[in-house]
Amino acid sequence: MPAAAPASEPRTEKAAREPVFAIVGNPNCGKSTIFNALTGLKQKVANYPGVTVEKREGSCFSPHGKRLRLIDLPGTYSLNARSPDEAVVRDVLLGRQAETPKPDVVVCVADAANLERNLYLVTQVLELGLPSVLVLNMMDVAEAKHWRIDLAQLSARLGVPVIPMQATAGKGLVELKAAMSRKLEESRQAGTAQPHREPPIPADIYAALVDTRATLAAAGVLGINVSLLEPLYLISDHDPEHYGIANAHLNRIAKCHDELERKYPGWEDMLAADRYAAVEKILDGVLRRPERDEKTRSDKIDAVLLHPVWGGVCLIAIMGLLFYLIFSVAQGPMDWIIGLAESASSAIKSTMADGELRDLITDGIIPGVGGVVVFLPQILILFFFIGLMEDTGYMSRVAFIMDQIMGKVGLNGRSFVPFLSSYACAVPGIMATRTIASVKDRIVTILVAPLASCSARLPVYSLMIAAMFPSSEVPALTKAGIMLAMYATGTFGAFFFAWIFNRTLMKGAPSLMVLEMPSYKRPVLKTIVLYMLERAKIFLRRAGTVILGLAILLWAAMSYPHRTGDDSAARLSNSLAGRAGHLIEPVIEPLGFDWKIGIGIVASFAAREVFVGTMGIVYAVESNDSEDTRPLLDQMQQERWPDGRAVFTPLMCLSLMIFYVFAMQCLSTVAVVRRETNGWKWPLFQVGYMTASAWLASFVVYQGGRLLGF
Repeated sequence: MPAAAPASEPRTEKAAREPVFAIVGNPNCGKSTIFNALTGLKQKVANYPGVTVEKREGSCFSPHGKRLRLIDLPGTYSLNARSPDEAVVRDVLLGRQAETPKPDVVVCVADAANLERNLYLVTQVLELGLPSVLVLNMMDVAEAKHWRIDLAQLSARLGVPVIPMQATAGKGLVELKAAMSRKLEESRQAGTAQPHREPPIPADIYAALVDTRATLAAAGVLGINVSLLEPLYLISDHDPEHYGIANAHLNRIAKCHDELERKYPGWEDMLAADRYAAVEKILDGVLRRPERDEKTRSDKIDAVLLHPVWGGVCLIAIMGLLFYLIFSVAQGPMDWIIGLAESASSAIKSTMADGELRDLITDGIIPGVGGVVVFLPQILILFFFIGLMEDTGYMSRVAFIMDQIMGKVGLNGRSFVPFLSSYACAVPGIMATRTIASVKDRIVTILVAPLASCSARLPVYSLMIAAMFPSSEVPALTKAGIMLAMYATGTFGAFFFAWIFNRTLMKGAPSLMVLEMPSYKRPVLKTIVLYMLERAKIFLRRAGTVILGLAILLWAAMSYPHRTGDDSAARLSNSLAGRAGHLIEPVIEPLGFDWKIGIGIVASFAAREVFVGTMGIVYAVESNDSEDTRPLLDQMQQERWPDGRAVFTPLMCLSLMIFYVFAMQCLSTVAVVRRETNGWKWPLFQVGYMTASAWLASFVVYQGGRLLGF
C-alpha cells in the first residue's frame, strides 16, 4: 500500500528537478498512442510501489531542446476512485503517490468524438489547480461525424490551451510539445498559485464537506489545509486503503460517508449529475452536431463484426489466422535460432577443455535457455495480434460478442477482457480484473483466468505437436488446428469452472455490463511494435534470469551426486532430480508420463516454458556422445519404457498438452493472485483445483485413448 506523500514540495526542489508531465485521459482516448509518439523507445515500465498498477514513464525533448519527463497514467473515467488504477491517478495528481513527484503540468487527452463523457474527468483535473493542456484527439473521427468544435471558445471557457490532434497520423504533435513548454514556463512564472475551477457542488453539500474536512483533520487523517477535494475523494473511495490511510482511520472515514448519505441520500449521484450539467453548459455553443447522426465507418464495420452470426465467425477466423501464422511465419526465425544454439554449442565444445564447466554450458545453459528463447518469434506474433486488436478498438467488440456466452456461466463480457489478456500472460490478465466492479465477478475471473492458454504454454504445445508427427512434415493448417483445439479446451474449461464457482463458492445474481464502444482507429505500427518489444524484453529478461538460474540448478540436480562406474543414464537416474522424478512417477504414470517427464513437470512450476528447457537438459545430460547436437525431438523419439514401448506416443503427447491446459504451473501467477486477493486462501484453492483437474483430464484422455485402442 503506497505511503501518503506530501501534498506539495518546496519550490526550490521543484525547480531543480526535471519537469514532470502527467498524461491523463479516459480509456480508449488515444492517451498511450500520444505517450508513445512523444517518447518513442525512451520509456520504461515498472509498478507503482505497494500496488500492482503498471507505471509507464518516458522522456522527450521540447522544441527548445529541454528534456521533459512524462508519466502515462492508467485510463480512468473519474477521480472518484473505484479501483486501484483510478486511485493511482488521483494520488499522483494530488502528490500523494510515493516515489512519484506531483506533476508540473497535466496533459488531459479527450476523445473529440465523445467530448461530453471525456470532459467529466477533464473538469475534475482542472479543479485541482494543476497547470494543464487539453488535447482533443481523434479529430478526424469527429469530423467524419460532421461535428464542429469551436476550439477557441472551448479554450476560453476552460481556461487552458486546446490542441487538436490525430495521434495515429502524428498530426498536432509539434503543437502539443510547444504548448507543454509554454504552460510549464507560465506555471513557473506564476509560482505556486494557479487558477482553478470551482467544483459544481450544491451549497448544503459543500458546507457538509467542509465539516467533514475539519473532522478528518482533527483526527489526523488529513492535513489541516488540504483542498476540499481531498476529503471528497477520500470518503467516496470504495476502498480507502487505496488512499494510503491507516486501518485505524477506516471506521471514521466510513462514518463520515454514512453521515453524508443519511443527510443527503444519493449525494454522490447528485454530484455526478451536477457535473454533467456543468459539462453540458460548457459545450453549449462550442459543440455543434447535425440534427440527425449519419452512419459512421465504425457503425458500418460493426454491422458485420457485431452481427449475431458473422461476428462470432469473424472472431474464430481471426484466432485461426493467428495460430496459422504462429506456425508458418515463425518457422524460419525459429530454425535460425536453433541453428545459432547448435553452432554455439559446437564452438564451445571445440574450444574448451573437457570438464564440468563445459558440460554446464553445453548440456545445461544452452539447451535450457535456448530451448525457451527459440519460441520468441511465436510469442511476438501473439503479442502483435493482441496489440493490433487493442489499438484498433476491436478488443471491446470481443467483450461485447462474448457477453452473451459469459452470461450463461454467471459473468459478463467485461470479464472476458482480462481473460483474453491472459492468452498473452495470466499476470497482467489477473491485474486487469481490477476494472471489474463486482467483487464476485472479480474473484471468479481471477480463479479461471490462468486456464487461458498463455504464451508460456506455446513452447510446450509446439514441442508436443512436433513430437506427435515425428516422421512426416505436418502441414501448418494441421498444427494450427491442434493448437486452436488446445486454446478452445482451456476456454471451455474456464467457462465450466466459472459456471461451477458461480453456483457454489460465489453465489449471487449476475452483474450487468456497461461497455463503451470506442470508434475504430487506424492502428499505429509504432505503438504495436513498442508493445511487442516491451513484452519481448520481459520474456528475454525472464529467460536470462529465472530460466538461466533454473537451468543451472537443474543441470546440477541432474549431474550430482556422481557415482564411480555409472554411465550417463545411470547417473541421471541416481541424481537428485532423478530420485525426485522416480518419487512422483507412480502418480504420473497413469497419465502416460515417465520419471523424466516428471522432472520437467516439477521444474515447470516456476514457469511453464521451463519444461522445454528441462527436457533439453534431461536428454543432453543423458546423451552418451558428448559431440551429439541432434535436435531435442530426435532424442525424445528414442525414449522407451522398460518394456520397450515408446514414451512419446501421439496419445501421450496429447495427454501432456491437456495436462498443461489445466495445470497452474506458474509461481508468478500464484504470487499476483495472492497480492490481488490480499491473502493465501484463493491462490492455494486455485493451485489445488487446477492441479486436480489437470491430473483428472489427462488421466481420462490417456486411459480413455488406450481403451479405444490408440
